[in-house]
Amino acid sequence: MEENGKNFLCSVIVPVYNEEESITPLTERLIKALVSVPHFHYEIIFALDPSTDRTEEIILSLRRSNPQIKLLSFSRRFGQPAATLAGLRFAKGDICVVIDADLQDPPEVIPQLIAKWQERGAEVVYAQRRTRQGETLIKRLIAYAGYWAINRIADVQIPRNTGDFRLMTRRVVKHLLSLKECHGFLRGLVALIGFKQDFVLYDRDVRLSGRGHYNRWTGSFLIGMNGIVGFSRFALTAISLLGFVTSGISFIITLVYFILRLLKVEIPWGNPTLVILITFLAGIQLLSMGILGAYLGRVYDEVRQRPMYIVESMYGFEGEDTDSRQ
Repeated sequence: MEENGKNFLCSVIVPVYNEEESITPLTERLIKALVSVPHFHYEIIFALDPSTDRTEEIILSLRRSNPQIKLLSFSRRFGQPAATLAGLRFAKGDICVVIDADLQDPPEVIPQLIAKWQERGAEVVYAQRRTRQGETLIKRLIAYAGYWAINRIADVQIPRNTGDFRLMTRRVVKHLLSLKECHGFLRGLVALIGFKQDFVLYDRDVRLSGRGHYNRWTGSFLIGMNGIVGFSRFALTAISLLGFVTSGISFIITLVYFILRLLKVEIPWGNPTLVILITFLAGIQLLSMGILGAYLGRVYDEVRQRPMYIVESMYGFEGEDTDSRQ
């Protein structure tokens, strides 16, 4: 797009870990998609958690033939959210696009995201999945339940069937990076920031190769819990409500017991009932402690103010290949 004679820079951030078979086809498809958009320059920033395969070697090989390919390599594995935010911090683009490395999110959708931004003037354009190929039924059910729960109780509305694949303007990225939270739940943080947001529908592909790095059973569940704990106090309120309910049940049982004693009715309760009640109340207490622990754990993480990531080496930034520790 050209506005007042200006050419725009699009930064594509790719968090990556053990993706040696995907890097080359991903890069080829990214470049083809990006050069198809007129009046745009691009940079591709790979944010690499130290990998056990040839991922870093392949990225550096691609960089030798294309200086627009850049690499951030971390001192240890900090995880996808931290890698994504690191890539955004080093990006120079007028707009930034975040995309996974496994090619489940087609790079060919990026021109559609840019076109939507141009047409509607939205500060955020997220890619919303129309279909979810290659995902198990259990994972889909967990994802559905997670989005339903988050949007019912969270302080912000997170669009259903979306991931981190989205376009953000420089203004949104600036506000995003100003947040000091160390749990980088990107889709929740972007929703928290606000501004005008739009979407593009797309069909999610099957993973190109290898296996996903999230546990197929608990990955979506843990992401959902991160969203609930990070953007809602509902669980804390639910503990109080649960306490009132269980106290009420105990009071009713006591009242019934007292009335039956006055009427000299034989009470058909014995030790099994006592065991069930004790077990029930103990379970409620442990659940409540677990919820409190989740919130206190986040407070502890924030108070420590440890860095989300440490960059060991960086290639393509400030005109030179350098080592950086921060």
